[in-house]
Amino acid sequence: MKIYLSKINESWIVDRVREEWYENNSSISTENIKDADLIWIIAPWVWKKTPKKHLKKKKVICTYHHFDFEKFGVKERKNFYDLDQYVDEYHVISEITKKQLSGLTEKKISSLPFWVNQNKWFEINEKIELRNAFNLSKQDYLIGSFQRDTEGHDLISPKLSKGPDIFIKIVKEIYSENKNLKVILSGKRRNYIIKNLEEANIPYRYFEMAPIDVVNKLYNILDLYLVTSRVEGGPQAIFECGITKTPIISTNVGVAPEILHKDSIFYGTDYKEAKPNTEYAYTKTLNHTIPTGMDPFIKLFERFNEN
Repeated sequence: MKIYLSKINESWIVDRVREEWYENNSSISTENIKDADLIWIIAPWVWKKTPKKHLKKKKVICTYHHFDFEKFGVKERKNFYDLDQYVDEYHVISEITKKQLSGLTEKKISSLPFWVNQNKWFEINEKIELRNAFNLSKQDYLIGSFQRDTEGHDLISPKLSKGPDIFIKIVKEIYSENKNLKVILSGKRRNYIIKNLEEANIPYRYFEMAPIDVVNKLYNILDLYLVTSRVEGGPQAIFECGITKTPIISTNVGVAPEILHKDSIFYGTDYKEAKPNTEYAYTKTLNHTIPTGMDPFIKLFERFNEN
């Protein structure tokens, strides 16, 4: 069995997933699609880059991360069913997405979260020294957010699926009670959050597209990581917080109900009763580290290849 993973090249989590898969599974993988028995379309929006002659001849598994049905119009449905004719089986990264996808197809769907690389994401115990290195004090109350929040077409409009308006509302409420709050941002397209923080005079630090080793350090200085999304596939930040033992609370999206304690999940903007449970999230995340987190994928492909 030889597996070919479709290329993304978007500086996104899936690029890391693809790279780590090839690094750890070279004996059953190929970079040459002609040599593949199975094509893994790891992001559906790039499927048209794959020659149809290969899609017709080879077995195809396609990963869906999430569905934003408010944006799932005629064009999106046509694209889904254009791809669906070539797909033999689907993979999703959360049970929530599985439920969404099951309303669109009768084909088999496997729900397997992506793995987290514990060699890149890990707890650092020297918290005060880390803060000093970033010119932050131990008195600062640091809230983190490392995912994009602004639409790419104008770099102004909020990407509402990510809930940046919810993030701002919560941060404003916390800041009104705690003036030691500072927001720590990373990633790209943070324009909406930054604009609103500046208008509210809430201090922040922005580490735009920081390398992974720096982002790992940023997780380790946080008092709280906030996921405020309305729609999500992962987010992978839940796993990264889990393995680094970063306190996190989240809306009920993606893998949140599978990894976080129920007390760490909130609904809408009702965040005040949510409490981080780092040990619970850490224990759950350990099941998804390398190589353990890759084993279910190997079993899926072996089973699929035998059929």
